Amino acid sequence: MKISVFAMPTIPATLKERRALRPVGRNTERYQAMLEEVRDIAVLADELGYDAFSTTEHHLHSEGGEVMPDPLLLYADLAARTRNIHFYPMSIVPTANDPIRVAESIALLDQLTRGRVGVAFARGYQKRWIDILSQGRGATSLVDASSDQRNREIYDEHIQVILKAWTRDSWDHDGKHYQVPFPYAEGVTGFAGVDWTRSFGSEDEVDEAGAIRRIGVTPPPYQRPHPEVWVPYTVSPKSMIAAAERGFSCIATEGRPGLFREHALAYQKAAAEHGYDLKLGERFGATRSVCLGETREEAFAMAVRTAAYEWHNYFNKFGFGEMWRTADDPADQPVTFADETALAHRLIETRQLLCGTPDDVKRQLEELHTCHAGPGEQAGELDWLVWQFFQQGTVPLDAQRRQLEMFAEKVLPAVR
Repeated sequence: MKISVFAMPTIPATLKERRALRPVGRNTERYQAMLEEVRDIAVLADELGYDAFSTTEHHLHSEGGEVMPDPLLLYADLAARTRNIHFYPMSIVPTANDPIRVAESIALLDQLTRGRVGVAFARGYQKRWIDILSQGRGATSLVDASSDQRNREIYDEHIQVILKAWTRDSWDHDGKHYQVPFPYAEGVTGFAGVDWTRSFGSEDEVDEAGAIRRIGVTPPPYQRPHPEVWVPYTVSPKSMIAAAERGFSCIATEGRPGLFREHALAYQKAAAEHGYDLKLGERFGATRSVCLGETREEAFAMAVRTAAYEWHNYFNKFGFGEMWRTADDPADQPVTFADETALAHRLIETRQLLCGTPDDVKRQLEELHTCHAGPGEQAGELDWLVWQFFQQGTVPLDAQRRQLEMFAEKVLPAVR
């Protein structure tokens, strides 16, 4: 099993400080403090032998959480400070970006780092910034089927464009939402460098009349055919199946053991139907929170302060509480929790949170590594654990470092 430390770059501040310094996301002194924390844990993760470092891409977060609009630019800085660790944004959102620009930026970082790059592509759920940056193309939605379908349609087409840009010396694209060249029917006319392109570009970029008909994107990725692609998903098996069909790795937020195993088996089956002979758990991963302590009480207190606090006060507002549903929850009501403590217990119950002493977490991780195989069932070997590192920005840096060190020294060897 490989491990990615997944931070959501958060301004270090108490709630009192956030109110006093609002909007703290635009406070340069605090932003610099956040960058130093992120650098410190990335360098430590590299030294401790973690496989990858990840951050989110989010925009307009003036409140001070997830204040990283350009993870690829951040990774260029981190790559210069590290030696072996890879960088996997969690995630780039193609629906709110130009797909050629996305392809170029990832390929350039891959060239700069000589292959220390992967990428997760997500559909995007936060309307505030996605609706603005996409200029109306829109976010995915857990409750609006029409917007969800439109978002998926655009996402699928943008992924097609990115793959063409990475793998073909020259190409065109006549899609519903994107055209290359533009306009597609006429091609690009009036380009003064036609003769230069005819002489030195791909042979089919320019037609006899001098119109641009195909393009080539530079640079290509350092890794061929391209960096590893992850598709994270929460409650949409369609995303998981589409990932299997494309040969992409899939990262599941689902924690409940029975459902997680069902999804891992479904991914393996879909991959086989499209020519990929994979073992159970291969190209599959899980996003989990981890909280360690010398005692279970110490670990639980960390969980309440970090993962449970973030889920209860922010992420569950977007409907993620459905992932923690159990048979005891009323079927006709949303899943809600009284407070962070109640949610921490549920996160542990549904296996979204690995929590306890190093021995406790080691046992929990070993179960996950097998894809929760029961007696007589096929045991898997899960490829990736993405550690949702809610500790960054919410506890002191020394406490963050201790979490990483305890996991690397006392837990990780069990699944290497």
